Amino acid sequence: MNLIIDVGNTNVKLAVFDKNYLVIKETIKPSRIISSVNKLLKKFPQIDKSVISSVGKVKASLLDKIRLKVQLLVLDANCKLPFKNLYKSPKTLGVDRIALVSSAVQNYSTRNVLIIDAGTCITYDFINNKNEYLGGAISPGIRQRYQSLNNLTANLPLLDTKLPEDITGTTTDESIHSGIIFGVLLEINGVVTKYSEEFKELTVILTGGDADFLSNQLKSTIFANSNFLLEGLNFILEYNLSK
Repeated sequence: MNLIIDVGNTNVKLAVFDKNYLVIKETIKPSRIISSVNKLLKKFPQIDKSVISSVGKVKASLLDKIRLKVQLLVLDANCKLPFKNLYKSPKTLGVDRIALVSSAVQNYSTRNVLIIDAGTCITYDFINNKNEYLGGAISPGIRQRYQSLNNLTANLPLLDTKLPEDITGTTTDESIHSGIIFGVLLEINGVVTKYSEEFKELTVILTGGDADFLSNQLKSTIFANSNFLLEGLNFILEYNLSK
């Protein structure tokens, strides 16, 4: 069994896989990593290897504590990847994006795939049907857009995320919701259209913290999968440490 540790900008996701089957997952605060890992290792003594992916730096002391308990792969650009990386600055490619592309390889190996990760940032990653990762795009996520309007202006309020009823806002609050939410939806649909024009038989995956919020408003041909990154990390772990 495999233990997956995904350290994001705000929270940490832990998951246990039995081969390709997701047994359990949970979301915790970074301060609880060690205690939560210990609980999972006690609950699932069959776990024999693990992987950690972090968008930021992880303290060496934390890694050492995990290594004392279980074999650990620290995901970075130097790991063996299941795809050809044609990114012009491969060392700068985020580990979250590496995991997402790896998941696409596992699930859609012979297709052109666009992965949209709607989280703190909205990332777009494209891998073609020749198993070549070409790159993608990065833009601000939904909460970043709300926060930037509040932080970078004198009078605009910080609002909670809300789906607007109409594209024409009749108050300042409605106008903010319309600008942000419809802006994101039109951006995503526009990017999908652009890729569809260039690459035939395009598979589009939507994942990330805002995937559920956005999925009902987007084209039906976009598939939502909240576990896509975790599945990719599990695949990378097997790809690097399988016997």
